[in-house]
This record gives sequence, C-alpha cells and structure tokens, in this order.
Amino acid sequence: MDPVIELDELQVSLGGRPVLRGLRGALKGNAIGLLGPNGAGKTTLLHTLLGFHKPQAGGARILGHDVRSDARAVRQLIGYMPERDAFIAGMTGIHFVRLMAELSGLPSGAALERAHEAMFYVGLGEARYRPLESYSLGMKQRAKLAQALAHGPRLVFLDEPTNGLDPPARQRMLQLIRDLRDGGEVRLVFSSHLLRDVEECCDEVLILKDGQIAAYCDLEAERRTNRTFLELELRGDRDGFAAALAALGAETARHGARRLKVVLKDGVGVRDLYRLAGEHRVQLRRMLYKRDSLEDIFLKAMEGTPDGSL
Repeated sequence: MDPVIELDELQVSLGGRPVLRGLRGALKGNAIGLLGPNGAGKTTLLHTLLGFHKPQAGGARILGHDVRSDARAVRQLIGYMPERDAFIAGMTGIHFVRLMAELSGLPSGAALERAHEAMFYVGLGEARYRPLESYSLGMKQRAKLAQALAHGPRLVFLDEPTNGLDPPARQRMLQLIRDLRDGGEVRLVFSSHLLRDVEECCDEVLILKDGQIAAYCDLEAERRTNRTFLELELRGDRDGFAAALAALGAETARHGARRLKVVLKDGVGVRDLYRLAGEHRVQLRRMLYKRDSLEDIFLKAMEGTPDGSL
C-alpha cells in the first residue's frame, strides 16, 4: 500500500518557537490516529500538511504530492473538518456545504448535487435548509463533516470530531467515521485527545510529544499477532497449575480468587494449557487474550524521550 503521508525531517516554527522538530517516517493506514497532549503539535502538523504553515526545513508529501511545490493538487485531494466552527452567519446547511464544495474546485451545479448527497449521508437531509445557527452541537459537527466530504476527497483530516458531544451524538459520529474507513474510498487522519475514540476507529496511530514522534503503533498488526498475553478464569488447583506453567517457562500472576494472568514464551501454545489443565484437574472456564491498550502505549510514550521518527 502506498504511503498516505510521508514526513522528511519536517520542521515548523511559529512566532520563532519550534513546534515540529524533524518529523520523519511514512504512514500507510486507511485510518490514521494522531494523538498527543495539548501543545504536542497535532494541529500544527495538520495545518502544515494543508499548506497553512510553511516548513522551516524538511518537507512532507500527501499521496505522493509535495505540500510545498504541489499545494493546489494537495488541497484538491484533501477534505478538512476543523476543530473550531467556521460557519457563515445566516447561511443554511446546504448552502454552506455547496459553497465549500465550490471552493474545493467543483462547478456550481455539481457542488449543489454533491452537497445534497453529503448532507443526507451524515443524517442532515431533513435539516439541510435550516440556518446553521439553529443546529445543535452534534448537527454542526456533522455539517462540518459533510463539507469535508462534498468534493470527493481521497484523504480527510478530522480534527477533534467528537469533542464536546454527548454520548448518543458521539456514537453517531464514530459510526460515520467507521463507515468511511470501511468503505475504502477515502482514507482518514483522526486527530483527538480521546484515546478510546482513536482505538475504535483507527488501524495506525502516531503519538506526538513536544513536537516530536514519541511512539508509533500499528494497531491492526497488534490485533493480528499479539496472542501471548492471557487471562484465565479457572476452577481447581490454581497453584499447581501455575507451577506447571512456570516449569514450561511461562510467567504467571494470580489475579483475584479464581483468575490467573499468563505470559507464554515462544513454543508454548494454548494446547499446552489444556493438557496441563487435564493433568491437574483444573477447569478452564474463560480465556481472554490480552494486549497493551492504546492507553498503555500512550502513557509509555509520554514517559520516554521522543526522537522524531517512526
């Protein structure tokens, strides 16, 4: 799969203060999560890729296009859902989305047609002729998503799309994002401070700290391959069973009255667990595969020293 974003020692300063410090690497996922504490450089990175900020050194490419020398092509390829509202007073939802589609390069007739399609897609078909100031917060967020999609981009930047939403509106927005990801026609960059939302929607995560890359995580690869951490619920001789596992080289830890956490070494599989359970007259009632959560990965990244690379 071709890279979505390529960073080549990217450096950006604002007001004479370094904000992005030599970012380098390539991101290829269909849905890329961008995480980091306030001031880490997430929004600055998005704005630089959109062409709002000029790099002081290095560069970046979006779908093979240089953000400096090919800025017009980059903007046509990208849809942008900003964190802050940027509506025009007195304008209806459909007219706003149509205007944004025209500014992205579509002819007037095509822009209106695509605006209707986008508004229905995000669930605002019945409200598309209402003034934007009459929309609820959740509706305004969906209107921003509609304008980001109306011109048919290949890549969409979502900057805090669930920020401030109540639980039903948040779930509706996350479902729209997952539908976009699974549709395969557009790729996503999802910037957020809500780790759970990113974990639910993304297959690749970039974590920034102090303007540098603190960690990179291929969530999809972890979901496929991490099968060594187990949590068992059992009945019977737990201590004897744990000792037998330790003799095979596994690490064990008791958890509650009837649970056992196990780390298997290479060459020891689930079949060995069932064999030992039979030998020690232990019933395995439940077996859960465990892996580091995105929260674990994020906290470790915040403790470490970033070096700016994937």
